[in-house]
Formats: sequence, structure tokens, C-alpha cells
Amino acid sequence: MDYLPLCGVFHHRRKATPQQKWQIVLFIICFYGLDDIFCQSRYSIPEEMPEGSFVGNIAKDLGIEISRLISGKARVVTKGGRQYVELSRDKGTLVVKERIDREELCKQTTPCSFSFDLIIENPIQLHRVIVEVQDINDNAPKFPRETINMQISESTVSGARFPLDSAVDLDVGVNGIQNYALSPTDNFKLEINDQGEDNKYVEMVLQNELDREERNEVKLVLTAYDGGSPKKYGTVQIFVSVLDSNDNAPVCEQSLYKADVRETSPVGTVLTAVSAADPDDGINGQVSYSIAQASKEARNLFEVNSETGAITTLDRLDYEAEKTFRLNVKAMDKGGLANTCKVVIDVLDENDNSPTIQLMSFSNTIAENSPVGTTIAVVNVEDADSGKNGVVQCKINDNIPFKIESSLSDYYALITDELLDRENVAEYNITILVSDQGSPALHSNKTLAVKISDVNDNPPDFNFEHYRAFITENNSPGVAVLTIKANDADWGPNARVSYFLEDSDVMGNPVSSLISINLDSGVIHALRSFDYEQKFNI
Repeated sequence: MDYLPLCGVFHHRRKATPQQKWQIVLFIICFYGLDDIFCQSRYSIPEEMPEGSFVGNIAKDLGIEISRLISGKARVVTKGGRQYVELSRDKGTLVVKERIDREELCKQTTPCSFSFDLIIENPIQLHRVIVEVQDINDNAPKFPRETINMQISESTVSGARFPLDSAVDLDVGVNGIQNYALSPTDNFKLEINDQGEDNKYVEMVLQNELDREERNEVKLVLTAYDGGSPKKYGTVQIFVSVLDSNDNAPVCEQSLYKADVRETSPVGTVLTAVSAADPDDGINGQVSYSIAQASKEARNLFEVNSETGAITTLDRLDYEAEKTFRLNVKAMDKGGLANTCKVVIDVLDENDNSPTIQLMSFSNTIAENSPVGTTIAVVNVEDADSGKNGVVQCKINDNIPFKIESSLSDYYALITDELLDRENVAEYNITILVSDQGSPALHSNKTLAVKISDVNDNPPDFNFEHYRAFITENNSPGVAVLTIKANDADWGPNARVSYFLEDSDVMGNPVSSLISINLDSGVIHALRSFDYEQKFNI
């Protein structure tokens, strides 16, 4: 089967100001081969668009007639998961099928996108469509708890630092958290530490010493602002109880802790242990540990032992979902002084996903006179693992007149490699085998049954080159003299044999006046009574 050529176009629109409407980005790349073409189209839409919202005119952008979409049974094919976009075939447009939540789809990953394939049959055309989902400011910053209770000694010197809970904003970019503010600022000021990758943590710094006799409790409000328009914010109340005399804060023994963990490690695996020293005596030197800042996913996957500082896993890890986690572990003594130990956890990939085979197009019958190189099927082969664990090899069983070739990344075409002969083999079972390069390798397979349809390429063949029969003279007209038989190697109507006599003369008499042959059975009958003395030799 052939693929029709298409032209690529590029449109770029963007949201320049809050007064302008969201606009759509379209980018199309076409890859041409000898017998096929695959195009990639890219659109960009904002999240939370209502159902039925316009995504793009795929027919116009790709230069495809509406009638072609209808006759070719154009359809959207997704690879697992949900289908956010559907094709309006009679209009040639892509529309939103269900509400898209960028935070649910991609979490904090940017840019955020999903893809699907548009398939048109007769002949096959395959188009990869990528839709980028742009963030809108639909989430306000939120702190992990409503109140923070702290105990600080009145002897704490100016400049002492106190890590605070950071807020979490599910939005990204400018819509994510941009700033923090602390009020009032009589005793404390706020410092924001930027660790890069949109990772900020905040510390409260003592700028004017406390006096327990003057005030035994300080009430503060910490506010987190995002950069959206209009801005959204979240708050947490801080209650500081002023204690007596604890003049040394814990100090982390390392500035940064790093740990590697395999994604298949069992729950409860110990990754590393943070440790902080406090030179104070008694309870003021006793240090406890807790997670001060981490993503929601990290909090669900890791915990820290409050006494030992050991960090262990709470749930199974998935390298394909998240590769690196960053934790800020708070080390706090009994007097309320604290410090932050930074921890980076890298998840190592394991070969825990088998390659998958998805049949995109398949013709289960092919004529025996099809030329070499005729496409039988198009399959998509993928592996969710990374590195060599995700590198897939694809092949088919041996000793059959077919081969499989890579036509585009992750796509393979099954084509004929030799001329076919139905009379030799009428049906083939073709097994597609895929394996990754992990250790040990994981495998998958799919078997396709292909029938070879007949063409009339074989002439009838008589059982004997010569036939001889004897008849008694003075026979009765109509008597059966001889039965001849011919066979045809073809099938069905092509194998049906009919019998005829060639026009010739025997001793001046047309052969058709002497004998006849049954069209279907091949039985020869005498049409007259013969006389031995006349010596007929037909």
C-alpha cells in the first residue's frame, strides 16, 4: 500500500498580553520515504478549555480534503491513557474531547504536551500530532499546614536562621510561586534562597533579639505570591513561643547528601542518613529530624526517622515518572533552633517495562501477484524504559517471503520480500518479535495471519498426453466412448475446467458430426453409428 505525500506548514501564535486571547501554535514536519510519508503536527492550547473547543483545522493545515478524511475513515489513535482530543471528521477539525488539567497531565514538567496519531486508510497516511498544553494561573500557593509552631530561646543572637515550610503551587513558570512576604517585621525578616529549577526555600532571620519577659509569644503571617495576573496567594500563621537559653543551633555534618536508589528497590529501603551536631548540653543538644521542604510526590515516597535521620522509601519508585528528588531535612534541637540539610536522591533505571506492539494498519489478504515491497501492515513499537533498556529491536520469523523495515521512529512496515505463489503456500502466520537491550532482555510478540488470494496463473493440465478408446461397430448413437480429465492448480472459479472439441475433419466429415464432449464432465459420446469397414480414426 502507498502513502500520499503532504505539504508541511508552520503557524505560530502566542499569548502576548492578558487582553489578548489564547492562540494556537501549529508546526508540521513531513518525512518522505520511498513508499510512505509520515507527518508531525504541533498545536499549542491553554489548559482547562471546555469540551468542544477548537484545537486546529487539521484538514486545512495538512492540505487534506474533507472527503478524503471521510472515505479514509480518518481517526485519532492514542497509546494508552486518556483521549483529550477528538477528530470532527466532517469538518476536518480537532476539538477538545474532555477538560485538560495541565497539572494532572504533567505535574511540574515543562513544557507539557501529549501526542496522538491521526490515521487515514486506503491508502494509509499516518500523522503524529503533538499538543502542547500551556499553563494558566488556576492554582493558588498552598502551605503544607495552616499553622507553624516554633520555640525560640530569648538568648538567641541576631542573625539566627529558622527554616520555614515552603508553599507549593501546582502551576509553573510565571504562574508558580514568585515571592514571599513576612509580617510584622519587628523581630524577624525573611530571606528567600533560590536553589534553581524553580526551587525556593524560605528562612526567617532574627534581626532584633527577643525578650521573654516583655513578650512570651510572637505571631507572624507568612504569605506566598505567584506571578499570575491577577496574582494568587496563600498564607500560614507562625506562632513563636519565646524560651530561655539555647544558644547553639544544630549544624549539618555535610552541606549536601546524595543517594542513588534503583526503581525496583523494596519499600523500606534505607537510602542515606543525615546527621547534625549540636554542642549544647542536655535536651538543648538533642536533635530531631523532619522533612522541611519537598514536593508532594517526594513526601509520599520518602520519610525520615526523627531520631536517627535515616531516609527510607515509603512506596515503590518509578524512574519513568520521576528521576530526581530534592529534600530539605530540618534538624532541630529541643530548644527550637534548627538547620537545613539538603538531600538529592537519584532514581536509577531498571528494565521493568516490556516493549509493546500496537497494530496501526493491517491487510489480512494479499493477491499472489502482488509486487515485491507491497506493505502488509504498519506497527508501532515502544518501550517505556530509558537508555538501552528502552532500545527495541524488531524482527519476524524466518523462512517466509516477508521482511520488516523501520519507516519512522518507533514505526515498522511489514512488506513482501519475494514473489508469492498461492499454489505453493496459501496462508502465512507471521510472528512479530520485539526485545529490548536490557539485562535480562524483555520480549513481546504478535502473530498475524495473512491469506494469499488466487489469481488465474495456471493453465489446465490433462492427466494423459494421449487418450485411446475402442468402440464396437454398429453402436447406438449417444453411447459414451471415453472420459478425459484435466486439472487446474488455481483455486475457486480460476480452477474450474470446461471441455471443448477443436474444429477438424475426419475423412471429409466434421469431427463435431461424429462425436461430442460434455462441457463439464469431459465425457465423449458417439453421435452416430460407426462402421468398421469405413476405418474412422478420430
